[in-house]
Order: sequence, then structure tokens, then C-alpha cells
Amino acid sequence: MAASGRVVGSILILVGAVLGVLLVAWLGFGIREGRLEGSGAVLGLILGLGFVALPLIGGGVYFLLRGQGEARELAKVQEQRRLLDIVSTRGQVGIPDLVLEMKSTRDVVQNNLYDLVGRGLFSGYVDWKKGTLYSVDASKLQGQRHCPNCGGEVELAGKGLIKCPYCGAEIFLQG
Repeated sequence: MAASGRVVGSILILVGAVLGVLLVAWLGFGIREGRLEGSGAVLGLILGLGFVALPLIGGGVYFLLRGQGEARELAKVQEQRRLLDIVSTRGQVGIPDLVLEMKSTRDVVQNNLYDLVGRGLFSGYVDWKKGTLYSVDASKLQGQRHCPNCGGEVELAGKGLIKCPYCGAEIFLQG
């Protein structure tokens, strides 16, 4: 829809602009040839632009902006899908490697990871100090009492984010 919204928006803007120019030219020739009075031309201009050209241009701008917004959302979803695929297939990946491979920043990778956890699409843990992200099957983490990173005692229950008080690893659980 993103690409089609941009295409439809561009077409509507083009059609509205062409109709507006044609209307102004037609009214100008009518006045020049003496077939049209100034007041009639003004009325024609107001009606033609107000009810045909400008609504087409306005609708085109709306579709164009909406299509661009949807394209940005789609790009974000594809980036998150790529992050999930990389971590899931490797099981363990260094944050610097992930940042380089995704041509991104650490903050963007971290925000995408938190979004995936919030949607219940990722479970595992990350050690921000070591800079390593681990993908772990949620069933292996549920109900355990030890941090998978340092072995410190923690309560792994429910879903969401649990931070180990000993090593600072963030453990992501699915419900």
C-alpha cells in the first residue's frame, strides 16, 4: 500500500495541477476573445479551482504523505524482521557485529529489540557489558531460578524484561 499510496497521490496532484492550469488558460482565452466577462471568469475560477483542482491536489498530498508514512513503518518492520532472523539463526551475536551488519546504530538495535520483546516475538538475554545478544528458547528460561549469563539467582517468571542484579544482563521472556 505504501508504494501505491505514493503513486496515487502523485497522480492526483498531477491531474489537479493540469486541470487547474487548463482552467486558468481557458478562462484567460475567454476573456481575451471577449466571450467572457471578468465576473464570470472569477466565478469560473473559484468553482473550477475550489471544487475540482484543489480537492484533487489536497487528496493527492494526503495519499502521498500517508504512503510515505507507511513506507517508513514497513522499513522499520523489515529491519526488526532482519534483527530477529540474525539472532534466531545464530543463537548468539555480538552487538557491534549486529550494528555493522544492519548498518544501524546501537540505540536503534536496542529499540528494535525492545519492540520485539514487547510484541512477544523474542526471548533470550543480552549482556550489554560484553556486547552480546543471546537467543534462547523461552521454554528453557521459564521457571528457572538462575541467570543464564552469570548463574546468579533470579526469579524468571511471567513475561517481559528481567534484569539480573548481579551481572546486569537483561533477560527477555515470552508469556
